[in-house]
Amino acid sequence: MTTHPGRTPGSGTAARYETVTSPQTLEMLRRFFRQLNRSMVMMWRLGLGRMLNIWPAGFGRILVIEHIGRRSGTRYRTPVNFTKDGGDLYCVAAFGRRTDWYRNTMADPAVTVWLPDGRWTAVISDASESADRLDLIRRVLIDSGFAARLVGLRPRQMTDTELASATEDYRLVRIRRGHPATPRSPADLAWIWLVAAGLAIAARIRRHTLSQ
Repeated sequence: MTTHPGRTPGSGTAARYETVTSPQTLEMLRRFFRQLNRSMVMMWRLGLGRMLNIWPAGFGRILVIEHIGRRSGTRYRTPVNFTKDGGDLYCVAAFGRRTDWYRNTMADPAVTVWLPDGRWTAVISDASESADRLDLIRRVLIDSGFAARLVGLRPRQMTDTELASATEDYRLVRIRRGHPATPRSPADLAWIWLVAAGLAIAARIRRHTLSQ
């Protein structure tokens, strides 16, 4: 059996989540979420960001982080689940320190975030050493909807010991919003709906004309 680094097979509650945290499972999830993230970003660009956040218990709470590649200088957009705590937002880098967006934002913490109420400037920091780390991670996982269940985690039912064991490599990330960004809306492709509606109307008129 392949186990999580540093763990002893069958030891305590950690053994119940070895499959979730095994290297093979993590790599499979990385590939899956990479494809899913592309679809999520496209939905935001089409103006569907509010719709994605309409059912937190099912779809989760979702925001998008715009960040700069630490080596390439390329701008990336990464959807993440998040929870709110006061005026701050929290998310997790579930693949630990090797998470690409985490490494980029630690190198350049000035980011832009897409939220249902528009784009905001923000500053990111690692909050993994916070005293309430475990509570915030639990809340992020609860607010991730299906995503936590997809990887076999049940944040509402797990004990603190189980949760700490299963998420020991997670990095807790704090997002502190600044001011509204320009452009305000991330929906730069929303015009496609108008074009599609125009084409649909034109096709209907044409069919009606041909039927006369």
